[in-house]
Amino acid sequence: MNEEVQMAISEAKEGMENSLEHLRQELIKIRAGRATPSMLSSVMVEYYGTPTPLAQVANVATSDARTITVQPWEKSILVDVVKAIQNANLGLNPQNNGELIIISVPMLTEERRKDLCKKAKAVGEHSKVGIRGKRKDANDFIKSLKSDGLSEDIAKSAEDSIQKLTNDYITKIDEIIDAKEIDIMKV
Repeated sequence: MNEEVQMAISEAKEGMENSLEHLRQELIKIRAGRATPSMLSSVMVEYYGTPTPLAQVANVATSDARTITVQPWEKSILVDVVKAIQNANLGLNPQNNGELIIISVPMLTEERRKDLCKKAKAVGEHSKVGIRGKRKDANDFIKSLKSDGLSEDIAKSAEDSIQKLTNDYITKIDEIIDAKEIDIMKV
């Protein structure tokens, strides 16, 4: 195959890999009933007028399966950290004891678990759309090369490679979503 075709396939693969990584990052935000510091990874704290990730202004840890503790490095920002956690809409209720912030993660009800599974599936579908978009971009590029003189056999082979790549990444997404659903439904 010629160089431009290989480039189109490698760009499609890179884009699909980025979609897969984005899916993993989004699924971290969907909690499975256990307390983890990553639940607060999206929280931004107003620190000296600049939005700053929580992990850069405080120590975030779990003391047990149901409790997250947040200890800011400066006591003066305790109130700002509480406000940031509440504004993040994570469904958590932080308690400020003057030294550190304690967050009790409530048990998930069966209904809430099912809602989280639906949310995980929606995130998975969104990732699949991204993968199919990368496939379309690569196939369009191959078609433009075909109109510029690329042989039919090479174009067909390239499109088959892109489709195989797409199928592989869609399968990976399904496996990741299935594992997340099992994790969410586990009591």
